[in-house]
Amino acid sequence: VQLQAFGGGLVQAGDSLRLSCEASGRTFVTSFRTVALGWFRQAPGKEREFVAAITWSNGRTRYADSVKDRFTISRDNAKIMAYLQMNRLKPEDTAVYYCAVDKRGPGPSPSICEYEHWGQGTELTVSS
Repeated sequence: VQLQAFGGGLVQAGDSLRLSCEASGRTFVTSFRTVALGWFRQAPGKEREFVAAITWSNGRTRYADSVKDRFTISRDNAKIMAYLQMNRLKPEDTAVYYCAVDKRGPGPSPSICEYEHWGQGTELTVSS
């Protein structure tokens, strides 16, 4: 079972876009015993960095300062999909975005080392 992030593309600064993350059509809890799900991104030439995370049971969220008040992480009631709604996009948001799960908790953690089952990322390019 793999995670799959999708929904990236080429947009202009100020636009909005929503990324999605799914666990091959199965629930995150069933597939991975997910405690929390995180979104990370990696810009060209830079290290992968934390963007947002959500605790699966209670919906508690955490954001990187760079995206706070612009991005919103959520999961659906059926717990099959997770989302990253991105508003007021900036050129510096350009990166490959990845989702991954934290199976140990308590979540939502910004620490990349606590996440696993990294899926293939989805590329976002924001033009100025």
